Amino acid sequence: MTAEIKRIVVCGLGNVGKDFIQLVGDRKELIETKYNLTLKIVAIAEIGGVAVVKDNDSLPIIRILEHLEDGGKVETFEIYGQKGVKVKDLLESIEADALIETTPTNLEDGEPAKTHIMTALKNGMDVISANKGPLVLFYKELNDYAKEKGKKIYMSAATAAALPTLDVGIISTAGAKVTSFEGILNGTTNYILSRMHKDQCSYEEALKEAQKLGIAESNPKLDVEGYDTSNKIVLIANKVFDESLSIKDVERKGITEITFDDIAKAKNDNKVIKLVGTGRMENCRCTLRCAPKALEMDHPLSAINYSEKAISFVTDTMGRITVSGGKSSPRGAAAALLKDIIHSALFSLKQLL
Repeated sequence: MTAEIKRIVVCGLGNVGKDFIQLVGDRKELIETKYNLTLKIVAIAEIGGVAVVKDNDSLPIIRILEHLEDGGKVETFEIYGQKGVKVKDLLESIEADALIETTPTNLEDGEPAKTHIMTALKNGMDVISANKGPLVLFYKELNDYAKEKGKKIYMSAATAAALPTLDVGIISTAGAKVTSFEGILNGTTNYILSRMHKDQCSYEEALKEAQKLGIAESNPKLDVEGYDTSNKIVLIANKVFDESLSIKDVERKGITEITFDDIAKAKNDNKVIKLVGTGRMENCRCTLRCAPKALEMDHPLSAINYSEKAISFVTDTMGRITVSGGKSSPRGAAAALLKDIIHSALFSLKQLL
């Protein structure tokens, strides 16, 4: 049987983009053997320009990674680099099957990723995105346009990296009705609350330690005020419940006001405080909430500690299904992108994702 070929454009060369390219190279033989699938990276795009194949082959992954490791730019790579080429122009002109979108997230207007996604869909490509900005802000518009073009948008990497939130919520529950979900979807806040609970330190102490370890950003607002979790539950709810919700539909509260006294009271009541993102479907209406919650110790999310993440789905016929773990790292997000590009090629999954 002739292997299916997927021609891929990678947009964005941060850590996630580089790790994705590395994984495609490292797993070439495995993917071809196990899935009868050949992945060809035909173009890589960055701010300063692009690298594009000049024939029907793929870019030399090892050499281009070495070039980047030595401080080179994609647009200066050997015979393939082209300076000043805009991503939109590249997507308008190249023959490809999928766009991997890993540019920095912009939660103001979703650009330039929104334009990249729309252009890719227009030109017959599926989109696999780690960038949650345009998907949170313009989900209905993008999803409707994808359907119009007969294409798909995959977003596993945007909904908690390697944690298989959408796989469980859509594929593993096929035939069942998901009535609600609860998730610990932000490693930074869970680390802080775990340190406060287990080691009796203050919020300020736990945050400083998280920043020192690289778990929290120097400006942790998006994490600790609940925006990151809120964005993720919007995406999960839209996919699992087939909704068109936005960040405005989330009742949001972060962890900045949690004190050691709050933690101590919860412990005294045999509970533990976690930042929980919740989606619930009742009477054909979906409600979304992100807030600290004191969980009973037998709750499946109560044992999720430090930077680990988890999600728990409640269904009508399968009961509660909970999954935890998955790397919270650029490599974990890159692995989720690779998973999605493989799923996009498998006919049996194409109708579900």
